[in-house]
Amino acid sequence: MARPLLFAVLLWTLALLLLGSIVHATGSSLACPDWPTCFGTMMPEMKGGVFWEHLHRLWAGALVILFAAAVIVQRVTLPGRRDLLRMGVFGLGLLIVQSVLGGLTVIYRLPDAISTSHLALAFLFLALVTVMLVRTGGSAGPTGDGGSAAGNGMGATGDGGIARRAGLWAAAMIFAQSIVGALVRHTDSGMACPDVPLCLGRVIPPLVHPMVQLHFLHRVLGIAVAIVVLRGSWLVLTRTADAVQRRLAAGLAAGVVAQVVLGFLSVAFRLEPPYVSSHTLLAAILLGLAVAMTTRTHRPGRS
Repeated sequence: MARPLLFAVLLWTLALLLLGSIVHATGSSLACPDWPTCFGTMMPEMKGGVFWEHLHRLWAGALVILFAAAVIVQRVTLPGRRDLLRMGVFGLGLLIVQSVLGGLTVIYRLPDAISTSHLALAFLFLALVTVMLVRTGGSAGPTGDGGSAAGNGMGATGDGGIARRAGLWAAAMIFAQSIVGALVRHTDSGMACPDVPLCLGRVIPPLVHPMVQLHFLHRVLGIAVAIVVLRGSWLVLTRTADAVQRRLAAGLAAGVVAQVVLGFLSVAFRLEPPYVSSHTLLAAILLGLAVAMTTRTHRPGRS
């Protein structure tokens, strides 16, 4: 029962990230000028920007309840898994901090540091839920002893190092790129380079303005992420026998190519909400895939 609930939490979190991106892309971040109420009520008229902003708040509140239920059910059905309990408690703490940061973004009128931290914690929570979901699956034995080698992403050689390294590098770089992307978004640097694939008509633009520097860093880092993910995915696909790891690698490879295309389209279409929001959602999905790949190689102890 815990696993379906955690999967629902994962999907709910992805939807929340998408909603958050839509809120910003549509300029609805301050449609409700107060917090935690919206125009002094918990049920404002749901139209225009208020619809997106308040829906985002309601969805976030429901996530706290859903995750708390998953942690409780997990504790009851897997009482010996103290590692999962610790992660669950930590996740609840993250959600509380997230709620506070969400309120501060409204109270202090969208400060860049707080808004970026808000997205960073959202991605950390997504990664945590992914780890919990994988560890409650067939890759771990009923007592948390790690199960079989094949179930943990080990190939025919019994070596899960390839998938572990590929997943770790991909997860770290995707997370870093997402933080830079959040800074680009919240500092309004998304159109600092209004042309693609060039930037201000050059391969390397004049890096004299902070907004251009940040936007160009996001592009360069995006290419680096694509190279690292494609190389790691290729190694997993060609050297690992585990079918699940191979599917994760294929998903990462296809996703990172689509992400580069979405990044270009976001600029080409002047940050239209469908492209920008899809760009954020796909970044979150890619992080989840990379974290899942890494977690499947872990052999948890009886903690």
